[in-house]
Amino acid sequence: MPEKSLDPNKILILGPAWVGDMVLAQSLFKTLKINQPNCIIDVAAPAWTLPLLERMPEVSGKIALPFKHGELAFWQRIQFGKSLKNAGYSQAIVMTNSFKSALLPWAAGIPTRTSFLGEMRYGLINDIRPLDKNKLKKTVERFVALGLVKGGVANNQNLPETLPNPQLITNKSNALESLKRLGLAEPNSKILGLCPGAEYGEAKRWPGEYYAEVANEVLQKGWQVWLFGSDKDMPVTMKINQLTQNKCLDLGGKTKLGEAIDLMALCYTVISNDSGLMHIAAALNKDVKQGKNLIAIFGSSDPTHTPPMSPNAVIEYLALECSPCFKRDCPLTGEAHLRCLTAIKPSHVINRLIKLKH
Repeated sequence: MPEKSLDPNKILILGPAWVGDMVLAQSLFKTLKINQPNCIIDVAAPAWTLPLLERMPEVSGKIALPFKHGELAFWQRIQFGKSLKNAGYSQAIVMTNSFKSALLPWAAGIPTRTSFLGEMRYGLINDIRPLDKNKLKKTVERFVALGLVKGGVANNQNLPETLPNPQLITNKSNALESLKRLGLAEPNSKILGLCPGAEYGEAKRWPGEYYAEVANEVLQKGWQVWLFGSDKDMPVTMKINQLTQNKCLDLGGKTKLGEAIDLMALCYTVISNDSGLMHIAAALNKDVKQGKNLIAIFGSSDPTHTPPMSPNAVIEYLALECSPCFKRDCPLTGEAHLRCLTAIKPSHVINRLIKLKH
């Protein structure tokens, strides 16, 4: 079978595996569409990220990668790449820095393969972009830099003054169907969404009892409180619900990612740790009149590196002398243990919540 001719506007993107990074990746997709309005963007990424891609209108094709997280699967990646040889891609953009992520576009014979050098990928990547982490401080800046015309990225001169924010499409009907499945009707009061999990580790999780204190405050004002999280977050969502006499809607482990996105879009305000759900909340309802309020709580991570991309986001971060340490678990003991989180008191967050435009 003859090889399909290359389409100069057809781009394959090897996307990130983390939910938050995939949300931020939409800024790259938007940048590509701004600079090349006729480009066709296909994204290859782990299957669990596809519900996000379905909500990004810039993305045409969604390709689920069959590889397990962290596995090299050398020959499988080569074979998968070869299966894409006739797709007509003229460029591949590899958003991750691993050796294995660069195998697929190389095996697919895509002529221009753009990325940072990463794990010694000479040859696999032939459009190597310079990465100065001091000048491209934010993850989203690094993503967008990969979509710009080569040259000037190292000194930041090509980056747009304002990066396009992620903006996910949501479906209210799907959200109401999810509520119906749970035996619930359409809400008739304001909703506070709480996202108390963070897969990365304990050092990014504001205490569950603090979340419960905030929940009790707004429950007394007639709000509803919905608890979001994966099955791994069920212990903390259950704890919060118990501390509110089971007055919250505990969605921990009860929704798929797509359902959680649509349900979160119904919330008026969201409070979240630095997590994938925080970035999802930041990407919802960007209309000025209906902008979603978001309070984002940072502990061991750095809000200058992965901030929520929303003008309606308030960041809570103490910038202690030990912060950011980027540890999964706090290495300190005694009163200093997790102080970057425990010193952000519920009363302070409640005051923040009260001052937000409701």
